[in-house]
Amino acid sequence: MKLITAIIQPHRLDEVKKELYAAEVNLVTVSEALGHGRQLGIDEFYRGVKETGNLLRKIRIDVAVNEAFVDRTINAIIKGARTGKIGDGKIFVTDLTRCIRIRTGEEGAEAIG
Repeated sequence: MKLITAIIQPHRLDEVKKELYAAEVNLVTVSEALGHGRQLGIDEFYRGVKETGNLLRKIRIDVAVNEAFVDRTINAIIKGARTGKIGDGKIFVTDLTRCIRIRTGEEGAEAIG
């Protein structure tokens, strides 16, 4: 089991979700985040508003997957998020040591689905 965390540009969220659903990855958590990478000091536009400086709006996507879905999840995120410009984001893959479905008590791969 792996936890895949992606930090992407806000305007690419719909495209990333579309690609994830096409890859049959449906269990997704999305949250807003603030941060910056190498684009520090570069102006970005979000919904027509120019933002400059330290903390830029980003979207964080967390997806817990079984081993068979790791590559297809990563590829879907890349396909949906890539613009080819600085600030496209990052993907982090970490081991998920335990997962429990609260409703049923199932653990491991069965809990992820």
